[in-house]
Amino acid sequence: MIRAEHIYKSFDGRMVLEDINAVFEQGKTNLIIGQSGSGKTVLLKSLVGLHQVDSGEIFYDDVNFTGLNFTERKEIRQHVGMIFQGGALLDSSTVESNVKLPLDLFTDQTEEEKLERVNFCLRRVNLVDANRLYPAELSGGMIKRVAIARAIVLNPKYLFCDEPNSGLDPMTSVIIDNLIHEITEEYGITTIINTHDMNSVMEIGEKVIFIHKGRKWWEGSKNDILDTDNRELNDFVFASSIAKKFKAAEKGLNCK
Repeated sequence: MIRAEHIYKSFDGRMVLEDINAVFEQGKTNLIIGQSGSGKTVLLKSLVGLHQVDSGEIFYDDVNFTGLNFTERKEIRQHVGMIFQGGALLDSSTVESNVKLPLDLFTDQTEEEKLERVNFCLRRVNLVDANRLYPAELSGGMIKRVAIARAIVLNPKYLFCDEPNSGLDPMTSVIIDNLIHEITEEYGITTIINTHDMNSVMEIGEKVIFIHKGRKWWEGSKNDILDTDNRELNDFVFASSIAKKFKAAEKGLNCK
């Protein structure tokens, strides 16, 4: 579980997050949604420690993460997996080397033990015989699956996903969503996903937090969204649906 209490964050005097209180539950896919510029990405980066908050506290289970020094935070980060928006693979390294990197950095395992773990994680994300391939040889969906394998190679307690479906076609997006959801349940991970994809919300949104103008505006489950009378959330859902249909139509025209 990760808990945020009274989080404030500003940049150059402009308040971006204001009094955010939220609980992200273990074993569930916790989604942060909101319009561009709403503060959802800043919130995700604050939770993982990439941004230092102005005030407030972030707890990893019972540990006050905001009160830890650099060395103490490093110990927590050994239990954190991160999936970046573009995958963030090392272009000059093979799939195997990319997935093995956290093991090289944070463990004293033998090379044989590392390769065994790497192969297990690659099998878990349905990538077999891809060890020697380079990122340039992979599809977008394969890149995301390699990123997931790397994120879980240390068997993390906490998993952060920044727009994991960015740039993927709808079918591949569903595959990635389901894979993240399965891994979350299987290993009891506290998973936090930053997304604007309403398909993801309705597929795997066990807990959803809607950020509007830097504040937590609404929270609930994917089922609660269908019955909400929150105007700003309804506007966001409607706008997202219209944008998706427009992009699909635009893609169809470009294919003619």
